[in-house]
Amino acid sequence: MDLTAFLKKHTPVWNELERRIGQLSRRGAKPTAEEIERFTALHKQVSSHLAFLYTHYPSHEAAVHLNKLVAKSHNLLYRDQWSSTESLRAFFQSGFASMLSARARFIAAAVLLMLVGFLSGFIAVWIDPLSLPAIVPPEYAGVDPNQLTEDRGELASGIISTSIMTNNIRVAILAFASGITLGLGTVYLLVYNGILIGALAAVFHRAGESYAFWAYILPHGVIELTAIFIAGGAGLYMGYIIMVPGPFSRKFRLVTAAKESAQLLLGTIPLFIIAGIIEGYITPTQLSLEMKYAVALLTFVLLALYLAYGLRKSRYNASLAFISK
Repeated sequence: MDLTAFLKKHTPVWNELERRIGQLSRRGAKPTAEEIERFTALHKQVSSHLAFLYTHYPSHEAAVHLNKLVAKSHNLLYRDQWSSTESLRAFFQSGFASMLSARARFIAAAVLLMLVGFLSGFIAVWIDPLSLPAIVPPEYAGVDPNQLTEDRGELASGIISTSIMTNNIRVAILAFASGITLGLGTVYLLVYNGILIGALAAVFHRAGESYAFWAYILPHGVIELTAIFIAGGAGLYMGYIIMVPGPFSRKFRLVTAAKESAQLLLGTIPLFIIAGIIEGYITPTQLSLEMKYAVALLTFVLLALYLAYGLRKSRYNASLAFISK
């Protein structure tokens, strides 16, 4: 399409979006559902216009203008998304699962990176147990697998479970924040912590205590590791966006990606809370190992059902929105 014709055709839409931005930016503005729906449609439409301009006329002043316009409209949409308890409930009902589905490739990459680290750590310690102190921090290097059969509860809560839970929360936050390093920091954290778990697993495996080791890790570990994978995927996504911003400016894409990734990190908070409750009230107890494996299986099933429900709910909402147009 000729640039002049393109500008003439779509300028009224841009002006309408700019006018609505001014209206919604006023203090105390309470838009109706129809106004929000129209504003969202305008935002998406102008975003596509911006992509066209960046592809064919990246240096034109219209591209600069639309870049600012889309950034403002996105900020308003983001702000309004969190303006009520109802919106927050909707996020955890379906929005979170939908975002996980959209970023599934990056979350899968996080899983793969940690798996690579796990196998590396496991193999290294399996071949040479004396290499453990060189691989793991001092607080892990002195673990005695034989204590599992002597005082399982004390070991689980004092040495293994609490240390790994605290470490995993820290890793999740750092994995997300390290996306700003082009994702390199995220890659390092995922691989290193995979090495840490793999090295410890090898120690217990050599001592014939693998069954007991995983019984104390998995009940809260299923949820904790899922949260770490999500945070790691969010960090990897940010790093990817910085390197491949597409037709938008790198700054604009970084801001939008950071906000989206922050939402993913927010979604992991309930996961860490649940994992903490399990770690505090189930992991250290004298329940049989079989019961602890049952708890781990239950957490996996419930997590899978939650994600399946969220995806189904988001698709249902999307179909309703399509039908209403």
